[in-house]
Amino acid sequence: MISELVIDVQPKEISIAILEDKKLVEYQKEARNLSFAVGDVYLGKIKKLMPGLNAAFVDVGYKKDAFLHYHDLGPEINTMLKFMKTAYEKKKIPAIGRIERVPGTPKDGLITDIFNVGDNILVQVAKEPISTKGPRLTAELSFAGRFLVALPFGDKVNASNKLNTSEERMRLKQLIQSIKPRNFGVIVRTSAEGKRVAELDAELKSLVKRWDDNIPKVLKLKAPALICEETGRAVALLRDIFNESFEHIYINDEETYTEIKDYLALIDHEKAAIVEHYKGEEPIFDHFAISKQLKSGFGKTVTVKNGSYLIVEHTEAMHVIDVNSGNRSKTNADQEQTAYEVNLTAAEEIARQLRLRDMGGIITIDFIDLRDGENRNQLYESMRKFMENDRARHNILPLNKFGVMQITRQRVRPSMDFSVEEVCPVCFGKGNIRPSIFFVDTLDEKIREVIEKHKVKKFKLYVHPYIAAFIKQGIFSKKWQWKMKYSLGMKIIPDQRLGLLEYKFVDWDKNELEIEDDRLKV
Repeated sequence: MISELVIDVQPKEISIAILEDKKLVEYQKEARNLSFAVGDVYLGKIKKLMPGLNAAFVDVGYKKDAFLHYHDLGPEINTMLKFMKTAYEKKKIPAIGRIERVPGTPKDGLITDIFNVGDNILVQVAKEPISTKGPRLTAELSFAGRFLVALPFGDKVNASNKLNTSEERMRLKQLIQSIKPRNFGVIVRTSAEGKRVAELDAELKSLVKRWDDNIPKVLKLKAPALICEETGRAVALLRDIFNESFEHIYINDEETYTEIKDYLALIDHEKAAIVEHYKGEEPIFDHFAISKQLKSGFGKTVTVKNGSYLIVEHTEAMHVIDVNSGNRSKTNADQEQTAYEVNLTAAEEIARQLRLRDMGGIITIDFIDLRDGENRNQLYESMRKFMENDRARHNILPLNKFGVMQITRQRVRPSMDFSVEEVCPVCFGKGNIRPSIFFVDTLDEKIREVIEKHKVKKFKLYVHPYIAAFIKQGIFSKKWQWKMKYSLGMKIIPDQRLGLLEYKFVDWDKNELEIEDDRLKV
């Protein structure tokens, strides 16, 4: 299997697509100015204690207070509070290795025994704000690297259960135990398998340095305040999913390209060569056929091969997926075999959809009824196999007597919503016919305005592929006429993300030009 990563960096957002054998399997999109990302560490202030929930609401600067449950305090909360108390009393950050450890909290304890309203606490974002809820927090801080996760105030060394052998787990645990600093716990990740002590020691030192470089902010800043920001979204994703199967990483932004290349050079010098800076005029997602897959993969109806299809709906409580045979029922007289084949094909697509849309929480799947118990068991086993590559924690239950399968999947970020509906290009959803036949004349007027009134001589005009084809057709095309009439520094570029009658002006520095009330905004 060939894995590729395609990163589309725009002025306001960054989109990341993972392809396996040219097929889109994961997609993430975030605003570039996004705050409260998973992994960010904050100095928060206890705003309210809720004894009934055994939880606290913490002010970390978000419009809604964040939620911190007693069970998310971690076993080392008392040692952390001692560290902070010492820092505030002496007005100096103590060396974490010199702090004497304090016994942990009981599992059935009360949060009111630990905090008072107004107390400061170091917390980390465990889940981003979802819907009307604020961020979910944890007080068990962690700094993740490629091979290791460092846990301040901890002491234990744990290794991933996914490591192939118990001997390798024991080797890595003994190795880390010999090099880790005092009062730092460590989790050994699966990717550490077979690594030498020098590589692991270098990464552990870099993680500890992140703590040492950022923790002095506790005394300099007033709560709520950001203490340590998670690495860039592209780097964070790459750190979690990078493996030897990756053959290409394409990026359309020079700064992000340099950031990714430098990161790969640190963890695997040879792999840095797979990073490529995409400089084509065509949008990068169009070039790699990702835009087309996004439009076909995010709708309410998802077509599956062999004529069957899925209906995917998101309710307040759960995601619901209905499997339909479509025209398959007409091709095979054996209904049981047809239902089994449709369900098996649908299960593979559903596993892809869960990763693609990053669905979290409860997912209910209504498969076509199967009478044969062996077929039902085989479908369950196949679903487990299809979801083996899913990095999110999940649990799959066998089909119940109603033919429904239930899946729970880790919810960390909001599920991806991608609108595939377009407003009618003729009436714009108002039911009144507009003279869309003159759309090219509208573009002519906008081009004249940009060039003559706002003095922008060189720019790129992005339009829907159909419009671009119309503008470029013929020897004396509209594109040629505009160049002769206005400017030779103009380029017409098709963009599948745009609606039929949408357009976008972009200057040569990749800044979008917006015309509002006869004023030009960059």
